[in-house]
Amino acid sequence: VDRHDLVARVFKRKLSKLMGAITKIQIYGETRCWMYSIEWQKRGLPHAHILIWLMEKLRPNEIDNVISAEIPDPEEDPLLYEVIVKNMLHGTCGNLNRSSPCMVDGKCSKKYPKNLIQETQTGEDGYPVYRRRKKGDGGFTTKIQMKVGTIHQEIEIDNGWVVPFSPILSKMFQAHINVES
Repeated sequence: VDRHDLVARVFKRKLSKLMGAITKIQIYGETRCWMYSIEWQKRGLPHAHILIWLMEKLRPNEIDNVISAEIPDPEEDPLLYEVIVKNMLHGTCGNLNRSSPCMVDGKCSKKYPKNLIQETQTGEDGYPVYRRRKKGDGGFTTKIQMKVGTIHQEIEIDNGWVVPFSPILSKMFQAHINVES
């Protein structure tokens, strides 16, 4: 049974907790100002876009402490690993799934899988290109079940498929929270 009233109430409570953690508890430092808008997705679920201006800008060497685009070590932090594998992997597309909704003219419109790099860098557009290490260079992989046509198969996913996230928010809310600088 679809209960949009309950979904909206739970979403509002989680959004209030999230904004409180950022603005009152100041998990990233003092905030200068913030704003958000709420949309309803095609699947009927609410979605928030949040902009936060911090008093102290994140320096390039601090980004990896706040934002990650890597599969966590399943031995070191099993809870974070489970949350990320469940919620923060971009749906397989490209050669693996040409009928994915993100595919436009034979390419992923979100530019996945991303290139694997050893260190976070500033991209040509000024936005960070997040660290995504290879399996042999300190990165981790995971196996996921995928249906191709009528056949179920297991494929190995690397850090190129991880949507950027904040480890602290992911553990706190155990949900999909995309975070970018």
